[in-house]
Amino acid sequence: MAAEIVNPRSDSTPGNSDQEGGAEPLDSFDPAFALHRGGKMAVQATVPIRDKDDLSLAYTPGVARVCTAIAEQPELVNDYTWKSSVVAVVTDGTAVLGLGDIGPEASLPVMEGKAILFKQFGGVDAVPIALACTDVDEIVETVVRLAPSFGGVNLEDISAPRCFEVERKLQERLDIPVFHDDQHGTAVVTLAALRNAARLSRREIGQLRAVISGAGAAGVAIAKMLVEAGIGDVALTDRKGIISTDRDDLTAVKREVAGFTNKAGLKGTLEDALAGADVFIGVSGGTVPEEAVASMAEGAFVFAMANPNPEVHPDVAHKYAAVVATGRSDFPNQINNVLAFPGIFAGALQVRASRITEGMKIAAAEALASVVGDDLAADYVIPSPFDERVAPAVTAAVAAAARAEGVARR
Repeated sequence: MAAEIVNPRSDSTPGNSDQEGGAEPLDSFDPAFALHRGGKMAVQATVPIRDKDDLSLAYTPGVARVCTAIAEQPELVNDYTWKSSVVAVVTDGTAVLGLGDIGPEASLPVMEGKAILFKQFGGVDAVPIALACTDVDEIVETVVRLAPSFGGVNLEDISAPRCFEVERKLQERLDIPVFHDDQHGTAVVTLAALRNAARLSRREIGQLRAVISGAGAAGVAIAKMLVEAGIGDVALTDRKGIISTDRDDLTAVKREVAGFTNKAGLKGTLEDALAGADVFIGVSGGTVPEEAVASMAEGAFVFAMANPNPEVHPDVAHKYAAVVATGRSDFPNQINNVLAFPGIFAGALQVRASRITEGMKIAAAEALASVVGDDLAADYVIPSPFDERVAPAVTAAVAAAARAEGVARR
């Protein structure tokens, strides 16, 4: 079966009635509600059932032979079911988009959207799963019990710092890829854009000092990936300022980050960190004062990725920065996770990888950056999600990296 990108809504769809109190249906005046009527997904069979012979093969008695073979050789499940080509998109609804903790039911439109992005941009089937629990161990136990049905798990919109522990524990217990997209998808696309921005300015990553605003899931992952990629230095900031080893108010995750970032030993506020910095990466919201942006190094890069309001509006950023990127689709250089996760999972599933390694993520970023090629320009350091070269390039690079790192099983 496959997750078909259709909306099977009709006048008979349950719930297609006037709102409580006799008001007009929401979708009579809002196109977003009209598009979501009945949901954004459907299940589609991949084999025909036209007569009793088809039925006897797809179900009983023919299916019993397949079940018996899998019972005797469990690895056959990957060849004779959909397991090796389907991903579970799992959330607890605690950090949904910019909406926060809105609960599992309210998260479903986003999870459906994520699932159809998997299909549209990576050819990967995905199933949205919203869990009615927020305890780390309960989430882990639930996903472990669901795992036999899936070839991979994409964790989505789980609040920090719990998201780090959920991912780590699942990676320890499962032998399929577990990937928290809010962390690693954002980091992959950010690194790809930064590589091209550096290439445009004829500099190496190792010559750059970056400042990240926001020490949540995305900020921590970006910091780790930039260090892995050889950044000259990177300082991470939270609401209380620059994260450094001399602070006594850090969580375990932030203490870990303090150990491998901020080699310059900076202290103080975000504004202090930005003075002379080459790169600003915003994943926090809020507003960065214009004078702080002006204090950055000549030829700086500003990646202000908060939605819907970037930390630095592009009109301000362009006064001082050589390259400007945001998380929005209405400005050039959109840092969009959809550029990464479909191809990363497609590559991992293609070779039946047991996990997604740092090397696979770095390979994805390099492949994504390479799509831009000779068309590199200040307003084009990252390709569009609709560039048909993106998913194949990322898929091939991730599959090759998985084989090179010994986590591929075919």
